[in-house]
Amino acid sequence: MTESAQSAAPPRTPYLARIIRAAGLNSQLYEEVEADRTATWQALSVVILAGLAAGIGTIGHASNIVFVAVNIVVALLGWAIWAVMTYWIGVHVLPEPQTRSDIGELLRTTGFSSAPGLIRVLGAVPGLSDPAQQVLYLGAAVWMLLAMVIAVRQALDYHSTWRAIGVCLIGWTVQALILVVTIRAAAF
Repeated sequence: MTESAQSAAPPRTPYLARIIRAAGLNSQLYEEVEADRTATWQALSVVILAGLAAGIGTIGHASNIVFVAVNIVVALLGWAIWAVMTYWIGVHVLPEPQTRSDIGELLRTTGFSSAPGLIRVLGAVPGLSDPAQQVLYLGAAVWMLLAMVIAVRQALDYHSTWRAIGVCLIGWTVQALILVVTIRAAAF
């Protein structure tokens, strides 16, 4: 590799440090993974871990291994659908003049925005009441949404956080409808 190619390569950051920075809502982390084409597998694993944490967090609260597996599958489907919808809405419907992105950038940034969902594993703490678990899950959901807004703002090169919020809300609504229809169809 030439010296100029080496200097153009994104910096290598340890995986755990990236997860911590993503959960810390560090906008530079989202810029970093947006540019690092090798981080797609890391983003995928963050989504899987967040789904696993959600499933484990419900053990003892009417959960079983099948529910844990379903949580992972739903997390993966939700991530893929939301990333595609966010890309389409952000690039084709609500772009800013400087918006340049591709689906890989959205997959990487939105995958890492699942990092706050890892806290849901604490739902498995013995003696945790159902209301406390619900507060934990709501807090994780809000935290993940904030991370998603930052991820989308960075991946789509938006100056407006409000535009990123709008894209996230539209994408989330469409993703939720698709998941509900899919889950209902699978149940029959």
